[in-house]
Amino acid sequence: MSSHSISRIFVVGGTGAQGLPVINALVADGKYAVRALSRDPESRRAKALLALGNVSILKGTFADEAVLREGFRGCDGAYINLDGFNTGEKTEMYWAIRAYEIALEEGVRFFVYGNLDYALKKAGYDSRFRVGHYDGKGRIGEWILFQNQTNRERMGAAVFTTGPYMEMAISAMTPMMPFVEDGVLTWRVPLGNGAVPHVALADCGYYARWLFDNAECANGMNLEVAIEPVGYHQLAEAFERVTGHPARYIDTDLDTYWNGPLKTAALRPAGYNADPNDNSTMSFRDNFTGFWNVWKHNVIQRDYALLDDIHPNRIRTVEQWLRHEDERGRQQGLGSLWERVQPETMFKSPPLLKLLEDGGKGAL
Repeated sequence: MSSHSISRIFVVGGTGAQGLPVINALVADGKYAVRALSRDPESRRAKALLALGNVSILKGTFADEAVLREGFRGCDGAYINLDGFNTGEKTEMYWAIRAYEIALEEGVRFFVYGNLDYALKKAGYDSRFRVGHYDGKGRIGEWILFQNQTNRERMGAAVFTTGPYMEMAISAMTPMMPFVEDGVLTWRVPLGNGAVPHVALADCGYYARWLFDNAECANGMNLEVAIEPVGYHQLAEAFERVTGHPARYIDTDLDTYWNGPLKTAALRPAGYNADPNDNSTMSFRDNFTGFWNVWKHNVIQRDYALLDDIHPNRIRTVEQWLRHEDERGRQQGLGSLWERVQPETMFKSPPLLKLLEDGGKGAL
């Protein structure tokens, strides 16, 4: 990749949970301007992006070549994080490939792909660990790095591999949603003695900015990030220390888990625009059964020493994250963590995940 100053970045996925802090970090000091794609420029999330400054909104969907060309044209950077819960695994893979190809054709200089672990491969191709919304991204992440071996001088590329957001563990309608039971905050999930390499959304902004600021050395890199491997006994103990209120984790078998709050979603397609009659379409239950198996058996690892070098001030422990989140909530008038996990508060707060805000009805 030739030395070339990146100034304007086209972002797909900017109104998602990850996209908001990423764009915030990119435009914070005026070094970069962002063109963000949104199906609905009048939405709450799109308006929040515009309020940051140095952000414009392009109306449309990533599943449209003309829109992708318009988005990439005139931009020298790209941050592409497709919503697999919209598309489903198969369609996401197609449009991720086309996004890379069109970006190359339109003259983008540095392409960052929002990725997840290729869990099936990392588990030795054992289908107990198949997670459609992970594997669809992970296959394309590998494909992009392979293409980059040929194209790296014309368009550099990096893969940014995240994971379950730490915020999901205190939010409504997520796979690890907690409940207050008899005054005790309780997580009932099928994790066993495993651990989830949770990611702090605030740190995602820093890491994404680092990739663009260091595009030449990041060219060809797969930056895999997390806070630490978070066991849920550990999470509950940390919550108690931070809030002074009792918490617990109860390991739950899969049948019990799927007969709980997620029962109504279990048989739906994991991607709401995927064809339920297509044999490649995973159900929500099958997808997230693999998801929990991955964490229960500690399939995914991270290089935390590398992350310390890249982000010396990163959040390193779940307790540190909880303390930071408790302080942030108080400062922003949201209340303490304990107040925020009460059902009357948690279910009235704006959804963390865009899937929920869209009501599973976003256009493809």
